[in-house]
Amino acid sequence: MKIDAVKWGGVLLIILALMAGSAWAAWEWEANASGQQLATKEAAYQTERTHLANANSAQILAEQGKRLALEQWLSASDQSHYRALTDEKTKQTRLRDRLATADLRLSVQLDAAATGWDAVQTTTSPSGMVYGAYRARLDPAHAQRIIGIAGDGDQGLIALQACQAYVRMTTHGP
Repeated sequence: MKIDAVKWGGVLLIILALMAGSAWAAWEWEANASGQQLATKEAAYQTERTHLANANSAQILAEQGKRLALEQWLSASDQSHYRALTDEKTKQTRLRDRLATADLRLSVQLDAAATGWDAVQTTTSPSGMVYGAYRARLDPAHAQRIIGIAGDGDQGLIALQACQAYVRMTTHGP
């Protein structure tokens, strides 16, 4: 009986060892399968993150390109606006100089019924003057003020055109 008990104990020990080995092998196989699934999920996650980063980079580059184009347009627009203002100021200065030196006189057309005033009748010219129109010369100081007002208006119109161009550029693009 003791031999049978030892024999059964050995068999039981072998069975227990095989069961432990099987459990360990199953555990390892499951861990390996889970590890592969996690690795696959991690690779997919990294790929997705890489695609998102690339899309972000492309969007940033596109926005930087738009910004650069807008900055270049604004620079060119500022130069054009500055040139127009300087040209207008130069014209205004020349006109004021001509008025100051009596090289040029401003006059206004008077109503034909105002013949009793100190008016000078103009001669007709090819430029299209009205026959028999009466004109009165303006005092040079008043003419200077009128030229100043007109110059300020011209500068305002140039600034308005620059603002309108800027709004068109920012709303409609280049």
